[in-house]
Amino acid sequence: MEPCPSVCILLLLCLGRSANGGKVLVWYTEGSHWINMKPVLETLVDRGHQVTVLVPSISMFMTSDQSLFHYEAFNVSLSLEVFEAFLDKFIHFTIYEMDYMNYFQIYSKFMDLLKINIQFSLKFLDGVVKSETMLKKLKGDNYDMLLADPIFPGSDLTADMLGIPLFLSLRFSVAHNWERLCAQLPAPPSFVPAVLSKLTDKMTFSERVFNFLFYPLQDIVMEKCIWKELDEYYSHVRGKRTHTSACEMMGNADIWLMRTYWDFDFPRPFLPNFKFVGGVHCRPAKPLPKDIEEFVQSSGDAGIVVFSLGSLVKNLTTEKANMIASGLAQVPQKVRKVSSFYKYEHCLKLNWELWATFNKKLISGKLPSIK
Repeated sequence: MEPCPSVCILLLLCLGRSANGGKVLVWYTEGSHWINMKPVLETLVDRGHQVTVLVPSISMFMTSDQSLFHYEAFNVSLSLEVFEAFLDKFIHFTIYEMDYMNYFQIYSKFMDLLKINIQFSLKFLDGVVKSETMLKKLKGDNYDMLLADPIFPGSDLTADMLGIPLFLSLRFSVAHNWERLCAQLPAPPSFVPAVLSKLTDKMTFSERVFNFLFYPLQDIVMEKCIWKELDEYYSHVRGKRTHTSACEMMGNADIWLMRTYWDFDFPRPFLPNFKFVGGVHCRPAKPLPKDIEEFVQSSGDAGIVVFSLGSLVKNLTTEKANMIASGLAQVPQKVRKVSSFYKYEHCLKLNWELWATFNKKLISGKLPSIK
């Protein structure tokens, strides 16, 4: 079954007025998460549904230039410059600093960054759940469901306040924290390696012990930096005397759309409301331009490698650039670059002998299917 129709069928099952099309509210997101979400929304529109996307006043990728969707803008008491500076700091930590730190230093810095991140995320959330005007409008529009990538918190709280079903779309959370603790997805540490632990399902005894300890360590980090803050925020917004658990609210999501396939991940138990929709952002293939077609055909049996730095990486050090070139120069495949890798060459003192080897099999530019 193709991924795009499958996810649309799942969505249609939860829409009360499928004959006339339903009204879908989409939670705000950013970067590649938004890039992956757009094809799903376009398919929903093609099938006759009304799609409304919540868009913050500051965003790097979410713009209201897509006429297929209706955009509902809300204000955020944060500048785009401050937000981008934080993302740059986080990326710098993961790319350049972690390899030179011990575990204590890594977790200390990681927790500091998470605490800043949750404070920024709550400023975004303020613009929706603490705005009487916005809530009144959302309630009056009578949406049938809310579709969210939970990278930004609050979609579960908003769905609860609007009284509509919630569909979550995600790849994974750190150590499956959201899936295990919120959605009660089984993850026996004896054979299910935690996400980001760098382990496989073929673990030695010492690796199983490490995996057994890795899970609760991530849970402690998430509890101190994320869940504690969200619990207080949710309890305050709901205005109830009883304590509100943000994790329990996330666990109330009706469907979890996992952007992977069972044969891509290691064997593990799954629940009925977890649906595999890997490749949902992919689109039907189109004919390649002549120069790219010639490049692909000239690669022979080895094939090609498509290389990208993702949607957020803006800079590279000389060391990292040469490291990447060194690795790509050793593979037999030709390399297709779809990132802004080359734009840093003029300001870096690169190993030109290494790059000469790399350049013989590299062409730059954008693939037609990548936006």
